Amino acid sequence: MGPAHTTHSVIVGGTRGLGREVVGLFSSQGHTVSVIGRRPPSEADCHLPGTHFWTADLSNGDEIQPILREVVDRNGKPNNLVLLQRFKGQGDPWAEEIATSLTAARTIIERLVDDFCDGGDKSIVLVSSVVGRFIAEGQPVGYHVAKAALVQMARYYAVQLGSRGIRVNCVSPCTFIKEENEGFYAKNESLQNLFKRTIPLGRMGTARDSANAIAFLCSPMASFVTGQDIVVDGGVSLLSQESLARKVTGL
Repeated sequence: MGPAHTTHSVIVGGTRGLGREVVGLFSSQGHTVSVIGRRPPSEADCHLPGTHFWTADLSNGDEIQPILREVVDRNGKPNNLVLLQRFKGQGDPWAEEIATSLTAARTIIERLVDDFCDGGDKSIVLVSSVVGRFIAEGQPVGYHVAKAALVQMARYYAVQLGSRGIRVNCVSPCTFIKEENEGFYAKNESLQNLFKRTIPLGRMGTARDSANAIAFLCSPMASFVTGQDIVVDGGVSLLSQESLARKVTGL
């Protein structure tokens, strides 16, 4: 039996980018945080209060299963599950993206669902992208298909798990500033200005913007919200192609 806790959140894909931001935010909010990632955490993250790390090949179901058991045995039944993993490596980009983003998500959800806490607020959040709706040139077809499928997966499990009191939602960020790319954007003022002109809120998004949306969905504040896809893009997807073209060209 794991230790007593207020809120136990399992974060998959939590050692880099948005996942790391979510881990830090949940830790600061007093959660017990169990992090499963492909890569080990930074030295600083190892000292986050209430946070524990496991490293695994997320595309390998046989490797994930015993780790999930360890997570529950050590930290108790989870209240929240956040799935942020995506394929970043070698191999067939189609097969590996599907295995990492979709098959792993299904495996983890169906393995953990019986271990969720018995009462209180319970939430699963899948992290997709606006690329699930639009086309990002330079990204492969598997990435687009996986992101679109995550939204439908959230809807499916929202219906299937509703009777258990588990809410399931999706968060779809646009391009945003994170630790790994902030230097690039800092050196590209013209690109930052382009985003400021085209995004209705007048600025680029940050990892914290999306982390805050995830935290909301993993809180009792969202107690009657399920099966939804929250787009975090500052409103840019509301604009028509003509409007965007005029903003870019100034015509």
